[in-house]
Amino acid sequence: TNKQGSPYFNENDQTIIEMLANNAAVAITNARQFRDLSGHDRIMTRRFESQELLNKLASTLATSTDIDQIVDNGLTQLMDYLQLKVGEVFLRQEDSKNLVLKRHIGGKMNNLWRRQQYLIGEGIIGKAARSGTAEVLDLAEKTYPDLDPLIKSHRVYQIAVTPLNGRSGVLGVMCTATSHPRQLDDLEFQFLQAIASWMATAIENVRLNLSDRRLAVLEERERFGMDLHDGIIQSVYAVGLTLEHARLLLNNDPEMAASRIDQAIHDLNSTIRDIRAYILDLRPRQMHNESIMQGIQRLVHEFKANTLIEVNLDGPADGLETLPEEQAVALFHICQESLANIAKHAHARHVEVLLWKTNDRALLEIHDDGQGFNPDQIRKAIGHGLSNMQTRATNVGGEVDITSEIGAGSTVLAWVPLPDQESAVTE
Repeated sequence: TNKQGSPYFNENDQTIIEMLANNAAVAITNARQFRDLSGHDRIMTRRFESQELLNKLASTLATSTDIDQIVDNGLTQLMDYLQLKVGEVFLRQEDSKNLVLKRHIGGKMNNLWRRQQYLIGEGIIGKAARSGTAEVLDLAEKTYPDLDPLIKSHRVYQIAVTPLNGRSGVLGVMCTATSHPRQLDDLEFQFLQAIASWMATAIENVRLNLSDRRLAVLEERERFGMDLHDGIIQSVYAVGLTLEHARLLLNNDPEMAASRIDQAIHDLNSTIRDIRAYILDLRPRQMHNESIMQGIQRLVHEFKANTLIEVNLDGPADGLETLPEEQAVALFHICQESLANIAKHAHARHVEVLLWKTNDRALLEIHDDGQGFNPDQIRKAIGHGLSNMQTRATNVGGEVDITSEIGAGSTVLAWVPLPDQESAVTE
């Protein structure tokens, strides 16, 4: 600098200049620190928003039982948050190497890719599925023959290709495109991968549940087929033989023929009862705004109508109306399973159904005077019904105990916990 009005700087001038320089240095340092803190604050805010969205999405996906809904929710929320222009999800077909376009979001824009189906290892989609590694395609630097030719005219700058990796392998590939030249940063890329991971987990869980249900249906169909063949069909065949014998006796021994016809009628009535028992077991039942006592009364009424077995039902005067729905439904279905097993296997003449409560439990007991069975073979005797009853009770914090003796009938005792406030009132 040049000093006005004097050819040189004195000591006071030097001191002032040094003070100004120091103040300028402090101001520059403070500005840099403010810039760094502001940047850090923005990063922390974005991380918080990302985590908040992840938690929200995880909650939504965890309760969804529909794959289309999972894909749509995940892709829509991701695109809204990152302001993406186009999103697509290819899903791998079960027991196949085909990746098929499941969802496209992009308004009037064309699909990102030329085809709607790829094999694993084929094209960018297939290679991403095979490698299991995410990548970002920069359309400004390179041409990709797999892309739809019209994509560039829509000012798409980048496409993130993210595999949906599950525990059992790749489930699909998610593709998201940006409409701004700014590249996706590390935080956004990590967020993309986190969303893809959540979607893959949710889709895999739904498929596993569907697989378990299909297996259960097949097992039940096989069991029903065996029961139908070994029970009802054989009974009908035996009735046919009896009637054939009666026809041969009509001329020579009318009295014996009449006896055989009576036997056929008796056997047919028994077969009808067996068929009703199967219908009773197969027909789905639910509680319709009823108390547990009202629901069990309805089950008992249907059971008596279909089996002609005498049933005695006893329960509290209030019908346990305050029992929470979850516990009530568990006891309802346990009663349904028990009555169905009695109808099919017990050959009982009388059934006792008792419902009551203690300080902390609601209890249900079903006893029949049928033929009983060996306790060591309970699972074989009752089949899937036992597992179902135990699962229902365990899911609400209760238990089921089954006892039986050959020739002395069987007893099913189930209990579920009462809510704390009801326990306190009872005490």
